[in-house]
Amino acid sequence: MTKPSSYSTLTMVIYLIYSISKWISTYFEYLPNIGIPPIPASLLGR
Repeated sequence: MTKPSSYSTLTMVIYLIYSISKWISTYFEYLPNIGIPPIPASLLGR
């Protein structure tokens, strides 16, 4: 634990990549079933 800031940054980057990959997989999984673009809908919180 000599560099806690680097460790937390690495953890945050890994979590961010995991979240983005999970969101993309969900996006392409439900894309054919959605009539409106999912990006504005997600920005509206729906």
